[in-house]
Amino acid sequence: MEDYSEVRVQLTRRFSDFLQYEFSTPGQGSWSYARALEDLYEPIAGSGKAYRIKSRRLMVAEHHLRKYDEPLLVQLLQKPLECLPAFEDALQNFVKSGVDPVLLRLLEETGNMNISIGLKGDFGRHEVSPRQLTSAFINQLVCVFGIVTKCSLVRPKLVTSVHYSEGTKEYITQQYRDVTSLRGAPTGASYPQFDSAGNPLTTEFGLCKYIDNQTMQVQELPETAPPGQLPHSTEIILESDLVDGAKPGDRVSIVGIYKPLAGKQSGSVNAVYKAVLVGISVHKLNKDSQTKVTMADAREIKRLAQRPRVLDLLGASLAPSIYGHDIIKKGLALMLFGGLEKTLENGTHLRGDINALMVGDPGVAKSQLLRAVMNIAPHAVSTTGRGSSGVGLTAAVTTDGETGEKRLEAGAMVLADRGVVCIDEFDKMSDQDRVAIHEVMEQQTVTIAKAGIHTSLNARCSVLAAANPLYGSYDRHISVTR
Repeated sequence: MEDYSEVRVQLTRRFSDFLQYEFSTPGQGSWSYARALEDLYEPIAGSGKAYRIKSRRLMVAEHHLRKYDEPLLVQLLQKPLECLPAFEDALQNFVKSGVDPVLLRLLEETGNMNISIGLKGDFGRHEVSPRQLTSAFINQLVCVFGIVTKCSLVRPKLVTSVHYSEGTKEYITQQYRDVTSLRGAPTGASYPQFDSAGNPLTTEFGLCKYIDNQTMQVQELPETAPPGQLPHSTEIILESDLVDGAKPGDRVSIVGIYKPLAGKQSGSVNAVYKAVLVGISVHKLNKDSQTKVTMADAREIKRLAQRPRVLDLLGASLAPSIYGHDIIKKGLALMLFGGLEKTLENGTHLRGDINALMVGDPGVAKSQLLRAVMNIAPHAVSTTGRGSSGVGLTAAVTTDGETGEKRLEAGAMVLADRGVVCIDEFDKMSDQDRVAIHEVMEQQTVTIAKAGIHTSLNARCSVLAAANPLYGSYDRHISVTR
């Protein structure tokens, strides 16, 4: 225990020196994390010099740690259970030293001096997908990229309970820790019924302390999943200020500690463990961060833009193995580029995504064109009209098998947010299921009002559908709508 305390003190000292270090940037002067503390609070509108706490988590950039002390960063990635508590101790001492008087005053007014550490940046081999989370990363810091498929409700979790003894007229407190805690071993979850003298205790629920707790399911990105295999997913546990940081359909990168949970089977301890990711920071991935363009790509794009018939070139480059269909290929190329999304001053949203329907005789390469679009689009989800329902395309309300609570599960169109949904055999879909996607094509949202849950999910995607004509062959004398 003394060795651990000595290691903890040394780590705290190293992290304290890091927080006080002045980083110099060419042309921008020096910068330290004392200035980053200003992002944790914000002024109250219309109240002059009054402030309020905006966040209790200081985001630390990975490249700053690497520049200051690379072995310290490696130790943080490999042994976060030792380093993160020391890092948070150093941060609290840093704040208490008075480097930011406004933040110190706000924390003292709330009576809660706790501030957490969050991480951001590039983590090298510690950046993984849910499929790559293996036992080699147990108790290490990892950054998981994926798409949120399920979210539970935000529930309070007990941290400290307060009990009153009628016999001694005294209050007794007890701390509770589970596998998500960074400090100390997990404790039991049962309330004490009697004190040390045998007097009965009464729980004072109003004096107990709680924190928010939420679990979510993150699935690997569709474009990174191997073809022909089921996508892998992992369970994420979020607490405190990280809850409600994402909703089903959002693409996120979550930095956390991969920790095992002991399982029980029929009263005996099972040797197979369930592992979860305890998050310490959540970042949403926007459309720009998912597409990485090199300088060579940028030069080639500018060179192509100078050509007079660039649309003909783009159309010919789409599925070059399919002969003909020049106009259709140009239309699909324009659909992949999309239009300009606008939000007017009065709040009206004008979608920039283009929806397309291909109708033709069997065997004219409609499905092959769909496959070509799927291979080109950076984010595409494929489904068929016969094998999908309206709920599977939009969103469903499911019941959690462990807790019994209701939670949302995203469908194909929500998972394809900022991408393309390819629906083959569109004419085989029932009318009732086809009506469910009308809201997505018009408003680009999925509205759920069932089982006591009323919410709206983003489904900003283009719909590309392929259908066979009525009676199997195309008749020019019948309208397209029939």
